[in-house]
Amino acid sequence: MRTSSTPALLALSLGYFSLGTASLAVIGLSAPIGADLHVQAATVGTLVTVFALVFAIAAPVAAIALGRMCRKRLLLLGLALMIVGGVGSAVAPSFGLLTAARVVAGLGAAIYGPAASAAGSLIVPPERRPRALATVFAGMTAATVLGVPVASSVGGAVGWRWAMAGVVALTAVAMGMLAWLLPPIEPGPAPTARVFRDVLRTPGTLPMVSTTLLVLAAQFTVYGVAGAYLAERFGASQTMVSLVLFVFGAIGMAGNATSARMFERLGGARTILITLAGLAVTFAALTATPGTLGLGIAIFAFWAFFSATFMSPQQARLVELLPEQRGILLALNASALYLGMSLGSLIGSGLLPGLGARWLSALAFIPLALAFAAHAASDRHGRRSAETAPQVPALTTN
Repeated sequence: MRTSSTPALLALSLGYFSLGTASLAVIGLSAPIGADLHVQAATVGTLVTVFALVFAIAAPVAAIALGRMCRKRLLLLGLALMIVGGVGSAVAPSFGLLTAARVVAGLGAAIYGPAASAAGSLIVPPERRPRALATVFAGMTAATVLGVPVASSVGGAVGWRWAMAGVVALTAVAMGMLAWLLPPIEPGPAPTARVFRDVLRTPGTLPMVSTTLLVLAAQFTVYGVAGAYLAERFGASQTMVSLVLFVFGAIGMAGNATSARMFERLGGARTILITLAGLAVTFAALTATPGTLGLGIAIFAFWAFFSATFMSPQQARLVELLPEQRGILLALNASALYLGMSLGSLIGSGLLPGLGARWLSALAFIPLALAFAAHAASDRHGRRSAETAPQVPALTTN
């Protein structure tokens, strides 16, 4: 990517890091939050569901309602709402008010996430879009490296409220960097509900978006309750939960960095197929292996690599499908991503107490099998659409 665009891409990535940490930090804080607010640890997993569900619903609505706003202002607005929601989370005296604060943070994330991906694809030449999208979304992956395990460690050491306050401070830093580094990016044609409908009718769109939803649902059936899952399945303490999440994120960073090269060498469809195969091996191993902590760490590390090779190639495929409607497609994909997170977390938090950890990972095969089918359908239609779609020149900066 061009040197002039790199600082802006890194600022966008930091914003995604804040978003990812805000959305997922509660995974490693389930025990202290549950103890403080007098709810079961598995119930805390519904905070991921709430955040994700708000994101899924609000992302396409925000794209329509705020489509005429300068993309830079849109990004800053999203981060501002995330700060408000973060402050509310840090001071919430009850689980109900904490849930309400998560709604506000989810609204901000729904504004920021799709706009960040679209902005990253617009400030580089077309041939650099996969790497640019990987750079922007690396912030989400980095959140699992540092954000989630550090929040877990801070929550265990000085309290979960200070962990939430740290996320607020991080979001404020990202907001300042974007205000300074990102050039103004004028909005494209304002999307309408009819345009959304037409985009959804484009061959390949629904299968691709459905693949995203199902892949995330499969993963978050387990990952959405990772703290409680690791404690029950592998006997992990709070400290070991933080370690496993750190390993997960560190390997995930390597997977994300590899994804752009895989896309360039193998193409998006094959890269996604390899990812799905890796996830299938993961859930089989989680179900079949003995419950020793060393094996759990190894399986989570293997899972992390393939988990992180999914999103950037998937976003690049969508941009190639309809470049002139990238904002809408990325908003729909982001909605599917968080709807999948919401669905998976809801399944995990609801069924873990009764079903048990071992069979919860087996249950993840159901949405994963559906993801294989959706991806096969997208592969049949997506390449044909991508070949006939007109190309839009990228906005570059000097």
